[in-house]
Amino acid sequence: MVDLKISSTLIAVLVATTVVSGASLASSSSSQIGGKAQPAAGHAKPSAGHASAKSHAAPSSPKAHWGYSGAEGPAKWGDLSPAYELCKTGNQQSPVDISDTQRASMAALKVDYKATPLHVVNNGHTIQVNYGKGSVLRLGHSEYQLLQFHFHSPSENTAGGKPYDMEVHFVHKDQNGHLGVLGVFMKKGLHNVALGKIWAHLPTKAHGEMKVKDVVINGRDLLPDNHDYYRFVGSLTTPPCSEGVQWHVMKTPIEVSGGQIQAFLDIVGKNARPVQKLGHRLMIDSAHGAGASGSGASH
Repeated sequence: MVDLKISSTLIAVLVATTVVSGASLASSSSSQIGGKAQPAAGHAKPSAGHASAKSHAAPSSPKAHWGYSGAEGPAKWGDLSPAYELCKTGNQQSPVDISDTQRASMAALKVDYKATPLHVVNNGHTIQVNYGKGSVLRLGHSEYQLLQFHFHSPSENTAGGKPYDMEVHFVHKDQNGHLGVLGVFMKKGLHNVALGKIWAHLPTKAHGEMKVKDVVINGRDLLPDNHDYYRFVGSLTTPPCSEGVQWHVMKTPIEVSGGQIQAFLDIVGKNARPVQKLGHRLMIDSAHGAGASGSGASH
């Protein structure tokens, strides 16, 4: 890790530069609406996971089926449809490995998630929880509305070259349509009570959903107490791989049991895109506390 004393002015310039760069790239994607990144299927429509604000949203041109293995796997996504071209040509792609970081004093994450009735969807690529209105993530002067959160196993982002057992992605959108994703690593350990409330109502078949009005959940319960984070500019991790997404990945993982991990895998299977090259992007360590532990699934 590089420990740099970067002035607030310089950080503002760096962030503004990456945002402008991401916005320019995002506007060139045929899978985006109004030049803004749209969530895709597991990052796809609300019944799907990142890219429109409701999930990774589906592209505007004809959709091509994609998956996580074989001829429809991540290495082939960019060839399945012109709408997915950024999956192979983009230079701000996610996920990434978190290792070469630069410390800087960044604004603290302020999470204001409200309780919401449980609405869980199996979109064929992930398990996604759609969220009611009124929950926000604030970072400095930016405010993002929470749209949904969904899960990956193993984790898509890695730490020191190693994945965690799972990762949850909270997908948000600001008033200008820009997407922001908050990632939380999940490692094998104690039974997670908050996750258990969701897992008790998992749709076992693709495209199934469960609306359970008498079960109320709060996404905040799936966050660690320590909100120190890493920040970088990236993309949706599923087709159409739209860029210009503001990523914040919390340093501290939460625990979930081995049974909870297996329950997800039994229904969805492994659903992690391989890490992409960071390139010239900055990986900023919020520097509110200790750096990344570097350990992954068996960390």
